[in-house]
Amino acid sequence: MIQKKEISMYAQAGLIIGGETRSKGSAGVLEVTDPATDDVLGSLPKAGLPEVSESAAASLQGFADWSAFSPYERSKILRRAADLMRARAEEAARCLTMEQGKPLAQARLEWANSADLLDWFAEEGRRIYGRVIAGRVADSDLRVLRKPVGPVAALAPWNFPAWGMMQKIAPALASGCSVVAKPSEATPVTTWHIAMCLLEAGLPPRAISVIWGSSSLISEALIKAPEIRKVTLTGSTRVGRIVAAMAGEYLKKVTMELGGHAPVIVARDADMSKLIPMAAQWKFRNAGQVCVSPTRFLVENAVYDEFVDGLATAATKVSVGHGLEEGITMGPLCTRSQRNVISAMVADARAKGARIVAGGDAIGNIGNFHAATVVAEAHPDLIAMNDEPFGPLALISRINSIDEGLAEANRMPVGLASYAFTSNVHTAAKISRSVRAGMLGINHFSMGLPETPFGGVLDSGFGSEGGIEGIEAYTSPMLVSAMV
Repeated sequence: MIQKKEISMYAQAGLIIGGETRSKGSAGVLEVTDPATDDVLGSLPKAGLPEVSESAAASLQGFADWSAFSPYERSKILRRAADLMRARAEEAARCLTMEQGKPLAQARLEWANSADLLDWFAEEGRRIYGRVIAGRVADSDLRVLRKPVGPVAALAPWNFPAWGMMQKIAPALASGCSVVAKPSEATPVTTWHIAMCLLEAGLPPRAISVIWGSSSLISEALIKAPEIRKVTLTGSTRVGRIVAAMAGEYLKKVTMELGGHAPVIVARDADMSKLIPMAAQWKFRNAGQVCVSPTRFLVENAVYDEFVDGLATAATKVSVGHGLEEGITMGPLCTRSQRNVISAMVADARAKGARIVAGGDAIGNIGNFHAATVVAEAHPDLIAMNDEPFGPLALISRINSIDEGLAEANRMPVGLASYAFTSNVHTAAKISRSVRAGMLGINHFSMGLPETPFGGVLDSGFGSEGGIEGIEAYTSPMLVSAMV
């Protein structure tokens, strides 16, 4: 369980502006609580408009400092920071679990993957290539250069406080941009740990700032700040619309990774022995608080009952508790409001004739725990079938054909992740051609790799994080046309 030395981490942490950690903020104090116990982990300084202005101003000078480094020099510093992250993995992972709630094993993996992400972009930053274009006349020289866009405002969520922020920080810094990072108020110290590793590795002090406080106030002020030239957000579709509209008003580049409602088409020839344990693992990972979490299981009649029974049985075996305890496979939801949303969705499903075949209830009066829940006979009238259930709630619908499954998969106006399980290559090809999504996993659920694009279509946002697409989003093309 939590030890005194772990609480002391919060006494060390603070806002970071111009390379310095600050213990006081103009907006007062932010109390960070453990979602498993409701205990206050620490009282942190809370940023207001003065800190936004200072951070934005620092980022402009930080951009000048950092972009003057060669890609090779930048790569060395970022890789050094990734090594520091690995050296401090246990401390950071325990902090992540206390703030966010996920089991310690999952927190360790997230932190390690975030270091890998920084490593990958450190190398990719050395390969931001332009191109040479053949001129129309003799003695002409046409080149296209890729230049860093400038200071970046990185707005990250609480569900993956290390990975989600690193998806923004790593490509921004690798391309030569500076960053003002605004983590969620629920999970601020994880980002503080990342920034400290970067600064100790040799990042220029003004190239990164970390501020937290009122999300709406700070985000709006950062977007309006003239120094900021790009905004990158992971959040809900509702918030994405607001941020995109505001950024558009100020003509700033944006990357938006927004909400999803991932369908899983299960064909009659799917391998149930592999699918069922995999579905339980990935559905209840991080208590279902994953933007690409499999949610709507659309299962052909021939295997429907087997799948329902198997997933319900697997759900009852999920061990729920504090993430620092041994043997726990699912922690609490990060916020009480999110637990209440899941409880309301389950109540709605019951009232509308769906079957709760596993779980269904919140657990206890302390913390934000909710049982791993499986709903059978889910239909489009359910709230949970239309609003993303960002929690441990699996919805299973019966389909008569793959075409029917595709129709339901594409019914929603979102298109982030989608999945299909089949042993038939023709079925897999048909789904690949027809499903509307930014990502499709066939016979597996793993999506986030440093080297692959991560993003959605429709109301799930635009742009990609990860891969060469991720780093290009932090650059702008510049044509150099010369007569020689």
